[in-house]
Amino acid sequence: MPDRSREKTQILFVHGAGEGAYAVDAKLAADLRDELGPRYRVHCPRMPKEAAPDAAVWKRRLAKEIAAMGNGAILVGHSAGATVAVVAVAERAIKQRLAGLFLISAPFCGDGGWQIEGFDAPADLKERIPAGVPIFFYQGRDDETVPIAHIGLYARAIPRAVVRRLSGRNHQLNDDLSEVAFDIKRLEAIQTRPSAPSSRRR
Repeated sequence: MPDRSREKTQILFVHGAGEGAYAVDAKLAADLRDELGPRYRVHCPRMPKEAAPDAAVWKRRLAKEIAAMGNGAILVGHSAGATVAVVAVAERAIKQRLAGLFLISAPFCGDGGWQIEGFDAPADLKERIPAGVPIFFYQGRDDETVPIAHIGLYARAIPRAVVRRLSGRNHQLNDDLSEVAFDIKRLEAIQTRPSAPSSRRR
């Protein structure tokens, strides 16, 4: 049998939107790759028409990328990439089982947040996210692009999510994803931990 312990954990990093967003967010993907180390493969494809994205096109691209990775991949998104990622998961556009969803500086599109066609989160977001998918949100308190209140909107919409407000960090989290990498490693350690032996008498 093949030694699956040597297989790399697959991570799809979805960059944000706007002119030059891919190049700017490539620094985030590179930092995440460095922080995680050789046991992880961080894939950061250029999304179509980053300056003026079509949400439906991005969702289809995400589904295709995750399908190629198979079950157990981790989805990481930044800014608009994070928003489209959580909506794609909620709409079940992604059919494979995810090991985790990590969302950075995500605009909340919906009641109380921004209104952007195609990016709006369903009103019943907490019911739409599969129960077995751990979900984490990160935002810098000095985010100059997305109001810090948006992470609070996500916290109310998905009460079980882990929410991290980071002091002294901007929209790009100062190109430092060490907290994200730490949470990914810790989550994987928990998920791969051997089950405790049964205490029942035989």
